[in-house]
Amino acid sequence: MSDPTSVLDDLREESEELDRLVAGSSAHRWSLATPAPGWTVAHQIAHLAWTDRSALLAVTDADGFHALVDKALAAPGSFVDEGAEEGAKLPPDQLLARWRGGRRALEEALRAAPPKARFPWYGPPMSAASMATARLMETWAHGQDVAEALGVVRPPTDRLRHVAWLGVRTRDFAFGVHGLTPPADPFRVELRAPSGDLWTYGPADATQRVTGPALDFCLLVTQRAHRTDLALRADGPDADRWLGIAQAFAGPPGSGRPPKEPAS
Repeated sequence: MSDPTSVLDDLREESEELDRLVAGSSAHRWSLATPAPGWTVAHQIAHLAWTDRSALLAVTDADGFHALVDKALAAPGSFVDEGAEEGAKLPPDQLLARWRGGRRALEEALRAAPPKARFPWYGPPMSAASMATARLMETWAHGQDVAEALGVVRPPTDRLRHVAWLGVRTRDFAFGVHGLTPPADPFRVELRAPSGDLWTYGPADATQRVTGPALDFCLLVTQRAHRTDLALRADGPDADRWLGIAQAFAGPPGSGRPPKEPAS
């Protein structure tokens, strides 16, 4: 993951796919409710724009970013929502222009970053590749919310490999934010990619295992679907516990999504 070129290319494609989904939409469609309580399509795009700007600040102005962190610590329950609310008030064309400009500036900054650079973030410092991976994860996850609000089913792509990798890498983080001691031994994770390839992580002889579709795993670790609605299998008590608390995003434990109601 030291070379960010691949993930930055995929981040651009992921962003452009979501851009095509909302560009030209009526004001009514921008105001549609998404699965995130209180957030419309506009809130989702505003959040992405706000986070891109925060990431750009982390890459280009560490002192300025630390001031932003101090502000977040002063209002931990409302800081993110306030950023989305402020952007959602803009006319759609202005909000779209803000998101486009911010993500383009961030991409340029990350491509120009020194290979061994580390940037501050709300969690541990990040390399350019890790920052791009986190942005792709968020873009895809919030894009899922937008697509659901618009009644669109997006075919999954192998860009999900970045989200899956991040989901595996954040295993110990998920245990930690729930006040649990991370398991000492590595897990085996085997995921079937949209292309049909098998993505594997961890030793083949690990006793704790997670298997299933890569799409389902990515929906789980971004908390875009409830575990009971996904075709994921856990073998071993620690792996089973992980699937109940997994999250690939920084911050306190997420509330997740409720299970779908049975069809009548």
